[in-house]
Amino acid sequence: MQNATVLIVPGLRDHVADHWQTLLQASLPGSRAVPPLTENALNLRARVDAIDAQIAQIDGPVVLVAHSAGVLMTVHWAAQHGNANGKVHGALLATPPDMASAWPSKYPTPETLAEHGWTPLPRGPLPFASIVAASSTDPLASMKAVLAMAADWGSDVVDLGNVGHLNPASGYGPWPMAEELLARLLLSQRLMLAEMPGSSQPEASLS
Repeated sequence: MQNATVLIVPGLRDHVADHWQTLLQASLPGSRAVPPLTENALNLRARVDAIDAQIAQIDGPVVLVAHSAGVLMTVHWAAQHGNANGKVHGALLATPPDMASAWPSKYPTPETLAEHGWTPLPRGPLPFASIVAASSTDPLASMKAVLAMAADWGSDVVDLGNVGHLNPASGYGPWPMAEELLARLLLSQRLMLAEMPGSSQPEASLS
């Protein structure tokens, strides 16, 4: 098996201390995260470039872990860059929002996102293995919309049930299933986690 680096792709709120993505990164030696943008935070091109810059810095296979708008960023990145010449082997895509629906008032409007390049959302098959983790009670997307996106992307789907938007406001916080789904991706691609030098965590700890 090859060693793979996990790259976290946060949503528009970037790094939240008690978010499951932040906690997952802290638990996985060698994992990385796309850093927050200091300007042009809503600009899709800037978001895609930030993902691409991180992938370029990683030696060996990469597995992406994206949440919310981070899923949309990931899909746009894949449409523009493929799988980085085979470097990206898989992606866990949690609770993608539906660009065609009206989001709650605390989120950007579809019109604002369109102005910043987020539409149209690529709907072709992704060039790497992927799992979409879907919520039946997501205020940003219906299950029907998420299933349609997953089908277009060629993703496997895991129905999480009543988990809201899978964020701290919905009680997540720790999300142990993230490690289970990540392990599934790693196993399907015959990968194991890379470690930071000097780490004592076993490489196959998720498998």
